[in-house]
Amino acid sequence: MPQPSTARARPQASAGLVIFALAIGAFAIGTTEFATMSLLPYFAPDLGIDAPTAGHVISAYALGVVVGAPLLTVLAARVARRTLLVALMGLFTLFNGLCAFAPSYEWLLVLRFLSGLPHGAYFGIGALMAVSLVPHAKRNQAVGRMFLGLTVATILGVPFANWLGHALNWRWGFALVSLSGLLTMGLVAWLAPHSPPEPGASPWRELGALRQPQVWLTLAVGAIGFGGLFAVYTYLADVLLEVTGVSPGTVPLVLAVFGVGLTVGNILVPWLADRAPMHTAVGLLLWSAAMTALFPLAAGNVWTLSANVFFIGFGGALGTILQTRLMDVARHAQGLAAALNHSAFNFANALGPLLGGLAIARGYGWTSPGWVGTGLALAGLAILVLSLRLDQADSP
Repeated sequence: MPQPSTARARPQASAGLVIFALAIGAFAIGTTEFATMSLLPYFAPDLGIDAPTAGHVISAYALGVVVGAPLLTVLAARVARRTLLVALMGLFTLFNGLCAFAPSYEWLLVLRFLSGLPHGAYFGIGALMAVSLVPHAKRNQAVGRMFLGLTVATILGVPFANWLGHALNWRWGFALVSLSGLLTMGLVAWLAPHSPPEPGASPWRELGALRQPQVWLTLAVGAIGFGGLFAVYTYLADVLLEVTGVSPGTVPLVLAVFGVGLTVGNILVPWLADRAPMHTAVGLLLWSAAMTALFPLAAGNVWTLSANVFFIGFGGALGTILQTRLMDVARHAQGLAAALNHSAFNFANALGPLLGGLAIARGYGWTSPGWVGTGLALAGLAILVLSLRLDQADSP
């Protein structure tokens, strides 16, 4: 007769602990995404390039997200979520670690592209896992708590990486990210529940999301409307040094203020979004347009600039709302749609710095990305209004 097993089943972790584990991964991703922007004044001269050229390194990471999110999500449609999350974070950890040893601008460009490949798929699959653990009426709050890892990264991870770049070497910033990635792999493997793929899951079913016009419109809102935040943030360290005239030691403090704005937004906005999601999204885009328009006026004084940066960061909570809207409009292809949300935001991460850099290169000044941000936020608002009008037309 078969002997009874003496192994004891591992107790299932609470939803809060699982979301915390996912948030550590978001912290690692947020640190590498935003810290690269803040480290730009340090790695540019070390690699012998100017600031606009160094911005291409940021765009390379964003391009990796744009490519990797749909590709990896579709290819891994039949992989269990926990297994997939650990594997994605493993790739992320490896390539970020190699960035610390990049010998040239060209190598850093390639490695940043590879580092970005797992980003969108991790956030998309992680968001699906987070909402599966809570009641339907608290979906935005669950996604918002996971995204808090990213926002806390802008308070702690990014300023610390910036300080490492100033005190030691910019390469230590990427080493910090790799350590956070290793911690995430262990926590997710231990705490996340085993969830087998849904019945009927396949790459072809995931690709079905691309047949939904509302998916494309929602992605366009993030891809364009969010570009204003990145246009300003990318060159914030340069504005502080060249326009505001602060010491290098003050830069991490102002970057932390931006992170506090992001964090406060991701605490308050999801609560509102669970009650009136689209009204909240419209309000955030109008808010972003107004705050980025004030950026050139506030840049001359560190106190006014800090307040303005806080309010710009508050508008970053738009990502949570668009994440849950994509889950609704994608129907049975939620994995790809959720991952594509981060492709859209990283398209914004490429578009914003590109247009901001062009404005600076054309001689409009270091603060000109603020006006670029206003235009992008208003364009995103126009797309969102179109999407809502089509929703109304399709409703019985």
